[in-house]
Amino acid sequence: MMAAAGHRVLAIGDVDPVAIRTLLSRHGLVLHEVPDAAGIPGSYWGEPEAGVIADGVYARADTPVHSLLHEACHLIVAPAERRALIHTDASDSQEEEDAACYLQILLADALPGVGRERLMADMDAWGYSFRLGSTRAWFERDAEDARTWLAARGLLPD
Repeated sequence: MMAAAGHRVLAIGDVDPVAIRTLLSRHGLVLHEVPDAAGIPGSYWGEPEAGVIADGVYARADTPVHSLLHEACHLIVAPAERRALIHTDASDSQEEEDAACYLQILLADALPGVGRERLMADMDAWGYSFRLGSTRAWFERDAEDARTWLAARGLLPD
């Protein structure tokens, strides 16, 4: 999948599906693999972006890994009582949005062949925007609020 300046963004079809399922299951989530060219249930931005419904993350082989992780992280950071009610639009606040962005970068390290460096490059190529101009700059120098928010809820990975 191509994004800005010819950068090929990793899609979930490029990643070991067992690793994805294992990562999601550690957080009480289920991956629902959608057939090629089928609509993606719960996709806020439309195909090929991932969708969310309750504890399910919906994606096709062409769904960007960053999208799958971002939407999964919205479910991870949502309190259980709200998670059960989520359908398509998972964001509750700017703080929660920032926490989801930060956590998706951390969780990328759990996927062989992905990792935070590649994920941040894909996020930049896809068009995520941060005050300091790049995902890396935000992650390294401007994300203290996101780290604090995640830490207060016990959501920072070991």
